[in-house]
Amino acid sequence: MASEKYIGIQGLTDDELRDEIFAAEQQLQQSKFKNAVTGLENPLKIREWRRDIARLKTEVRVRQLAEMTPEQLAKRSKIRARRRK
Repeated sequence: MASEKYIGIQGLTDDELRDEIFAAEQQLQQSKFKNAVTGLENPLKIREWRRDIARLKTEVRVRQLAEMTPEQLAKRSKIRARRRK
């Protein structure tokens, strides 16, 4: 079962996803700096923001793969197979 955050992410448009990624990365950088200087009330928030960014980027990649043609997917599979050797 998908988490509520992931379900909410799926409803966003591509532009909204890019904006969310940018905002989350900015928030993460500010939090890291604040934690280094004064300390955060809850340092586990940094982990939460990192994971949110990963969720957003995963959704972007899923959409990219969904738009690929079968030929592009086949080429991608060949490239991945060569890397494994």
